[in-house]
Amino acid sequence: MDNKAVRNHLPASQRGFSITELMIASTISLMILAGVSGLFVAGATSERTNATVNELTVNGRYAIDTLRRELMAAGFRGISWSEPIAPTTSFTISNDCATGFSSNLRQGIWASNDSNPFSASCLPTASYSRGDLLVVRYVSPSAANSYAAATALSTTTLYLRSAYEQSELFVGSTPPSGTAAYSPTREPWFDYSYQVSTYYVSPFTTSASESPLVPALYRLSLGAGPALAAQLVAPNVEDMQLQFERLTTDLNSRFYDPDDVSSTATSTTTTVTEWDDVVAVRVWLLMRASRTENGYTNTNTYTLGDQTRGPFNDGYRREVFSTLIQLRNS
Repeated sequence: MDNKAVRNHLPASQRGFSITELMIASTISLMILAGVSGLFVAGATSERTNATVNELTVNGRYAIDTLRRELMAAGFRGISWSEPIAPTTSFTISNDCATGFSSNLRQGIWASNDSNPFSASCLPTASYSRGDLLVVRYVSPSAANSYAAATALSTTTLYLRSAYEQSELFVGSTPPSGTAAYSPTREPWFDYSYQVSTYYVSPFTTSASESPLVPALYRLSLGAGPALAAQLVAPNVEDMQLQFERLTTDLNSRFYDPDDVSSTATSTTTTVTEWDDVVAVRVWLLMRASRTENGYTNTNTYTLGDQTRGPFNDGYRREVFSTLIQLRNS
């Protein structure tokens, strides 16, 4: 009896598959596997895209919120609206960008247009990438000390002693010796910690050796010493552009680029300038993902203030965040 006959006499459960059946089954299996693989790849790609978009959204919103909080406090002088008098006790701010730069409270806000004027002092060329540079000065909204309840002050912190009639900057270890304006018998005074931040876009987030380089928003912030030190605000910020709403003498207002607001004034100017008329700030941040996406192309251009960026065609996803911030102390 031949094999075919033997097979035909076997029970159905023991006969196995023919070559044709195996080929059909293999083809169906491969089609199913290809479909599942396609779904997996599509899901992984979608997950990476969602993660990138979330990265840009979180960091963009945080950067905008940080700028909003600082700009809304710009120019705040405690209970005194007069300009600070010359300090009765001298002090030095380490790593200051220029003589009198940090302590120039009378100029609550200042900016430079797509340039770094402090490459030879506080902001090395290698730390600045592109975009506008923003300076914000103010005192903390909460007093650290007062005429009514003396509190120990930090000996390395810069403060403003603020009274109705006048105010004065000092380091905590050497408070003002006392003038008529600071006398409790004449009027109250409060000591506020002094704040100054210089915002700029850096080409890197952690160091110049990182790979790939991820741009970030940084600020030079006044801290203990007193001294200016670099602080990371938010990664993924590739560009920052600013425009300033200014009230003119005819009580009309319009927006100006930084170099159109007292273009000859500097961040240490102690006389009245057009910066004193600024009532609002427009901010644009161009966000760029940390890594490229395979197959992603973007031929968009992005308008930020007086600049147009792109198209890039480099595989990085980008997004623009913008806001209008009203100044409270203008």
